Amino acid sequence: MKLVSDYRENEVLRISFIQLAADIFGLDFTSWHEHGYWGERYIPFSYADGDIIVANVSVNELDFIIEGKSYKALQIGTVMTHPEYRNKGLSASLMNHVLDVYKGKYDFMYLFANDSVLNFYPKFGFEKVEEYQYTTMISDGQCGFGLKKLELAHDLELIEKTVYGRAPVSHTFSTVHSAGITMYHILNVFPEHLYYHIEKDAIVIFTKENRTVQLYDVISNAPVNIEDIYFADTDKIQFHFTPDYSDLQYQRVPFKRDGAFFMKKRPGLEYPRFIKHPFTSEA
Repeated sequence: MKLVSDYRENEVLRISFIQLAADIFGLDFTSWHEHGYWGERYIPFSYADGDIIVANVSVNELDFIIEGKSYKALQIGTVMTHPEYRNKGLSASLMNHVLDVYKGKYDFMYLFANDSVLNFYPKFGFEKVEEYQYTTMISDGQCGFGLKKLELAHDLELIEKTVYGRAPVSHTFSTVHSAGITMYHILNVFPEHLYYHIEKDAIVIFTKENRTVQLYDVISNAPVNIEDIYFADTDKIQFHFTPDYSDLQYQRVPFKRDGAFFMKKRPGLEYPRFIKHPFTSEA
C-alpha cells in the first residue's frame, strides 16, 4: 500500500475515494466534485492498495471567527477504512501523518465523531467540547419581509455567488473559507429547504415543524437582522449556529448530538464556551 494525498485530479483514485465514502457513510461526493466544489481546501490523506483507496482521513482548511478575530482551523472528516482493511492501524497511521504535516500550522483542529469511535480520538490529544444551542421566541409582529423558495435547477448560480461571497453569519463565532462544505450541504442535505430574501439578498436555510423554525444558516454578503425575515406561523426559532443578534433574548441549553465534538488547540489558546459550530460547515 502507498500513502497518497491531494489527488482530486487523479480520476482513478478520486472515483475510488468517492465509492468508499458512499459505501461507508452513504455520502455522495460525485455531484459535489462535478460542480467544482471540491476545492483546494479539502485534502484527503489516504492509503491506496494499487488504485483502490482503502483508508482515509481528510482535512478541511478553514478559519474560525471568534469575537471578530480570525484563527486558523482544520476540520478532520471522512475518516474511514474499508471493512477488509480494518484492525491494521491504518486510521491511526493516517491521523499521525496528518498531525505531523500540520504541526504548528493551526490554532484549532477539530472533528465530529460518531458514537463508535469516541475512544479513538483522545489517543491523539483531542478533547471533547460541550456545545450550546440558542432559541428565541418571536411573533408575527417582530418579522419583516417574506421568502421565496429556491430551486437548484434554476437558482444554482445565485446560490454559488452568495455562498462564495458570504459574510460571517456571526462575529461571536462562525467559520469562513468553508464554502465547499456549505455547498455539499446545499446539494445533498437541504436542496428542498433553500429560500431567498430578495430585499436583503440573502439565502435562508431552514425547516419548520409545530410552529418552530430550525434555522440552519443565513447566507449573505452583509449582515442580516433576523427580525427582517418573516417566518409565517412561527413562535420560536432554534439556531444551528451561534447567533449574535443583539436585540433578541435567548434561551441557551447544552446541545446533545449523536457522537461528540472533539478539539485540539494551540498552546495558550482557549476555545470559547457556550457556542454552537455552524451546522452548514460541519464536514
